[in-house]
Amino acid sequence: MKILVDENLDGMDDRLKEHGYDALSVRKLNMAGEKLGSDFSIIQYAQKNHLIIVTKDKEFRKASEENDFPLILLDDEEILKVIIEKLKKF
Repeated sequence: MKILVDENLDGMDDRLKEHGYDALSVRKLNMAGEKLGSDFSIIQYAQKNHLIIVTKDKEFRKASEENDFPLILLDDEEILKVIIEKLKKF
């Protein structure tokens, strides 16, 4: 399983690597010369390289549904679920 971490979660790639995941960062790829300045180019790169995109950018949801690529979207709904699960422990 390979993961592409969007710029809005910068640093998460390193944390995922610490847990044994093969993770790349959009920011670091851009610094290395890749041209990933738009959502479209990020999606194309991820599809070409069989990567799961991890992002907080809601705009990826519709693109994922229309183009059937794997996506982990950490939007307010996902964050709310985590908060509620943690609150249940009190």
